Amino acid sequence: MTALLGRARWALADGWVVGRANMINWRRNPGLIFYCMMFPIMTVVFGYVFGSAMSVAGGGDYREFLMPGLFGQAMMFGVVTSMLAVTSAVSRGVTDRFRSMPMAQSGVALGRSFADMFSSLIELTILLGCGLLVGWRWHEGPGKALAALGLLLLWRYSLIWVGIYLGLLLPPEAAGAAYVPLLPLTMLANTFVSPEKMPGWLGHIAEWNPLSSTVSACRELFGNPGVTGGSWVAEHAIGLAFAWPAVLLLLFVPLSVRRYRTLSR
Repeated sequence: MTALLGRARWALADGWVVGRANMINWRRNPGLIFYCMMFPIMTVVFGYVFGSAMSVAGGGDYREFLMPGLFGQAMMFGVVTSMLAVTSAVSRGVTDRFRSMPMAQSGVALGRSFADMFSSLIELTILLGCGLLVGWRWHEGPGKALAALGLLLLWRYSLIWVGIYLGLLLPPEAAGAAYVPLLPLTMLANTFVSPEKMPGWLGHIAEWNPLSSTVSACRELFGNPGVTGGSWVAEHAIGLAFAWPAVLLLLFVPLSVRRYRTLSR
């Protein structure tokens, strides 16, 4: 047990050093900050363009329905950010230099996850501000609002490890094209339209999309419209918003560490 705790402290210490180095890169690369601001700014456009033209299943303001979907979509798009950062580090030899140092094997991947969570906090904060500008509000008190934000960050953290693994596995050109399959996955959910308004078979697929569980849970906790029952998935959205990220973490954390150890083989 003592040896296990020692290895865990070693990994956390090395992860913090690597994560801090990655965060310093933000300060020296203002283009990254501009990139993180672009998606939140687009939410203002979505809110004003579609806000008066769309209806919500069960009634309610579409802008308040839309914002939790955009929160979840932004967190999901972050998987590409993680992939690109990892593939860039591998192609420039940064990862090999880390591997030659007396560091914990999981420290580099852990540091990447710390840095990406830092950028996610900035992006989500900007996104919340943009949501308030277009008329979005939470109605269930600060406690439930913080719980919803926690679910969004949990969703993002699980996807960071998906991005780390794919970044260690794929070449840079493949990572850059990851938006192509990712966009349909974020659209085939309850992000912009309630599954009840989709054709039957398409609505069932959208309901079982893990993104839909996080978005539904956030709508429920924020007190926003679009929370509908009638199916097992809809009635257990909060539980599934914990379960899906847990499954991804259990799967991709060990895969990422193992891939890092065998990177040059």
